[in-house]
Amino acid sequence: MKLSLMDLGDRIADPVTGADPTPAERHRAIVEAAAVADEAGFHGVHIGEHHGLDYIYSAPPVILAAIAERTRNLRLSTAVTLAANLDPVRAAEDYATVDVLSGGRCEVVVGRGNIFAATFTLFGQRVEDSAELFAERVELLIRLWSGETVNWPGSRHRAAITGFELQPPPTGGVPLWVGGGSSVATIELAARLGLDLMLPSVFGNPANFKPMVESYREKFAAYGHAREPKVGAAWLVNVGETSQGARARWEPRYRTYFESMARMLTRANPETPPFAGFDFEHVTTHGPALVGSPDELADRLNRGAELLTADTNLISLNVGGLPTGEFLDMIELIGEKVIPQLH
Repeated sequence: MKLSLMDLGDRIADPVTGADPTPAERHRAIVEAAAVADEAGFHGVHIGEHHGLDYIYSAPPVILAAIAERTRNLRLSTAVTLAANLDPVRAAEDYATVDVLSGGRCEVVVGRGNIFAATFTLFGQRVEDSAELFAERVELLIRLWSGETVNWPGSRHRAAITGFELQPPPTGGVPLWVGGGSSVATIELAARLGLDLMLPSVFGNPANFKPMVESYREKFAAYGHAREPKVGAAWLVNVGETSQGARARWEPRYRTYFESMARMLTRANPETPPFAGFDFEHVTTHGPALVGSPDELADRLNRGAELLTADTNLISLNVGGLPTGEFLDMIELIGEKVIPQLH
């Protein structure tokens, strides 16, 4: 199993200490954390992208470039790149630049992002076009990173591209994942294009995604791709030397994060179904939240990865106003006592 660090960039005042990190402090924290994760044996780091929301990371390529200069081994990726909203030429150039600067360590997870309808309004788009925009721009990214001259006839969403050569070309091709698992159309797109699948398992009961994984693997094989597909999953995590200590310090922070996320989603998309009340015991036993001692975390990660046949697992530690010191301590603890136990 490959274990990677994920950070979506929620900025929340710590309900335990009252500390409220500035946007600058929040950005610096993930760069510092990535450097620690590199030393601790993590596989990669995945940075979220949002615009006009309480998740404050809006420029993953810039953050990843900063991380590249502080690390040697980490894969540099996203969670997710909003491919439906971005111009594919600009996105291809940005991440090819990260790839060149990092010596070929860049990967990209693209997502449709239609749950945040307000983002489409901000970019002058219609959320009703999200599936069409996403498919068109993902296919263009593949062509732009191929190293070949691109000629493309254009569409109702974008002007034609004639005789275009990407500069800089990526070091050896940027691996592309599709972030999804709730939409049949997204599963079909990933399978048809031969792209790996990153599940949004952090948003619900992991077992609910198992049928979609099975469908994706069947479709991938049916399209005749020569290789086996990869599947990734994402989890919210808090770990401590003891289970009781980890649960006690995380419950108020996870509650604050959950309530903040519910408000943000409702504000960004009025059609979001109402959230059920917060139940810490339920989400940490039947949901995507993993909390406890190093042994407990390793066991939960192994079982979750087996359930979803996930080769790569992303863990989000820095949520709910967690102090940077605790964030870094958990990364070191995971490197020392969790990663050695992963299958």
